[in-house]
Amino acid sequence: MWPPDEVRMAPARPVKKSRGVGESILWDLLTFERLLTGPVIHLIYWAGLGVVLIGGFGAFGVAVGVAWREESIMGKLLAFPAGVVGLLITAVLALLWRSFCEFYVAIFRIADDLRALRQASDADHALKP
Repeated sequence: MWPPDEVRMAPARPVKKSRGVGESILWDLLTFERLLTGPVIHLIYWAGLGVVLIGGFGAFGVAVGVAWREESIMGKLLAFPAGVVGLLITAVLALLWRSFCEFYVAIFRIADDLRALRQASDADHALKP
């Protein structure tokens, strides 16, 4: 018998009632058909990266300010490593922030994949007598 039972395709999705653009988006958000966190996490990432960069360049600016203000050579020599460490910490924090946000994106993509698997499973069970 063709196609084999393992290769049977799921039926097409039922046709949904057509709604307006604004009503459809609102309905998807109110019924949790569409998750809001995915698109919002990109905005959170850029805002957090901006905070990290402002803090890092602020630390570097403090080191440069100390070097200009100090009259002794020792103050200038100590300000240089402080500026380098400030930039290194900024780079590490930017990478950590990126990995934190990617973790949340991965979690929500797993949720989307599980939803698709559940819908396929429900469709497969509906086909079997």
